[in-house]
Amino acid sequence: MKRPRPARRALFAALCLIPVIAVAAWQVLPPGRDALATVQVTRSNIENSVTALGTLQPRRYVDVGAQASGQIQKIHVEAGDTVKEGQLLVEIDPSTQKAKLDAGRFSIENLKAQLQEQRAQHDLAQQKYQRQQKLAAGGATREEDVQTARAEVRATQARIDMFQAQIRQAQASLRSDEAELGYTRIFAPMSGTVVAVGAREGQTLNAQQQTPLILRIARLSPMTVWAEVSEADIGHVKPGMTAYFTTLSGGSRRWSSTVRQILPVPPRPLEQNQGGSPTSGRSGSERVVLYTVLLDVDNADNSLMTDMTAQVFFVAQQAQDTLTVPTASLQPGSRPQWQRAQIVAANGEVQSREVRTGISDRLRTQVLEGLAEGDHILSAPATGSGG
Repeated sequence: MKRPRPARRALFAALCLIPVIAVAAWQVLPPGRDALATVQVTRSNIENSVTALGTLQPRRYVDVGAQASGQIQKIHVEAGDTVKEGQLLVEIDPSTQKAKLDAGRFSIENLKAQLQEQRAQHDLAQQKYQRQQKLAAGGATREEDVQTARAEVRATQARIDMFQAQIRQAQASLRSDEAELGYTRIFAPMSGTVVAVGAREGQTLNAQQQTPLILRIARLSPMTVWAEVSEADIGHVKPGMTAYFTTLSGGSRRWSSTVRQILPVPPRPLEQNQGGSPTSGRSGSERVVLYTVLLDVDNADNSLMTDMTAQVFFVAQQAQDTLTVPTASLQPGSRPQWQRAQIVAANGEVQSREVRTGISDRLRTQVLEGLAEGDHILSAPATGSGG
């Protein structure tokens, strides 16, 4: 049986009114919280830190050089070897030093022989002088002969003193020659690891012009990070300040330390021939002023190596398990250390509230007062919005 035409018209009209009523309700009623872009107030760790790049270097090291000239006969160590203090490292050809030492000894023997001769001459001169004195007492000699004999005694004594002085001088030179001969055998001045060898067997060294560097010994624990901090951040870094760093090879591992020293005008680490700032040749807008900050770290497991790059974080402030929100969700407040957040209720109602803030790491900000854990706020409120 067919439905009456008026009933079908009424049903069609009702279906058409449903979307109209829905649109009107959406415009009149407040939207739910799910329809807004919000973030939740959560607890997390936060810190305010200064970041810098650094280079790892041994805290203690020594460059082993040569004090004697000559050809290197033998190098007993290689890079990476562990050495003990007093261990033989390098031998230099001692031929020249031995010849010089022998010449010094022969010179001393010659001087001693001449000294003996002068002592004999002195004894003879004294005998002549005594004889002249006896003859003069009896009037059997001239006064001139007595004076000549006395002068001869004094002259021979002076020559004895001269040869004795020459012998002492030669002995001092001999000790120097003996020391120079000892320099042909180079021993480790401290215990550590050979980190670099800069000479080769057969190479000729000339210690007269400059001290030739042969190798470097370092203690790999502790290590020192030479961090370069920009002039914009150096005012926030203080001696004793807590810091930590990471390395490319260390993954997520952190090494903790404290600031030992801030160098006012630092040279580059381990570069002894180039002083001054690394950017001293730049000027104008390209000029970057960097200050070197030193911090030490234990390296008992030898996981840190020389010249490694370190990402350093100098911790100015930090808080654990504290309320935080994204920094972008806050607006400037009416008081210092207070900012404004837009709180969103479950029904979508937005209320503006001032909150007291603390530490900020540029991405998140600590909330000290005004919000509770679990509150929802607009993630990026429009400027000037209120409630």
